[in-house]
Amino acid sequence: MKKIWLLILFVSVLFSCSDSDRSNKNPYIPSYSVNLSVDMNLPSYSNLKYVSNAVIVPNYGAKGIIIFNAGSGYNAFDAACPNQEINSCAAMTIDGINAVCSCDKTSYSLFTGLGGKEYPLKQYKVQVTGTVIHVYN
Repeated sequence: MKKIWLLILFVSVLFSCSDSDRSNKNPYIPSYSVNLSVDMNLPSYSNLKYVSNAVIVPNYGAKGIIIFNAGSGYNAFDAACPNQEINSCAAMTIDGINAVCSCDKTSYSLFTGLGGKEYPLKQYKVQVTGTVIHVYN
């Protein structure tokens, strides 16, 4: 009987595990293939070596990719406003530890991707090897 309960517990834990923390489905931002590597030794990205710094890398994803040093690791988000149609004003700007939508001035945390609207920032996977940050989906 004890083995059955252990088996049930083990199977429950396996099914409760998830590949990502939250759903990345957003009707406003198309799913573009992203495969980006940046070297923090380059001057454009050297600020990423320090906690709470972010950079926007243009020409990836819908409106560019925001890479943020969260201290415990790096976060990468699409720079498109998550609650607006893709248009000329839908690019985000960086304001300290937040990304701000140029359309509606909604602020999103670069630590969590959450803001005050329905959809959070579209997040990408990040892998760090030495001084190279690899962003992908």
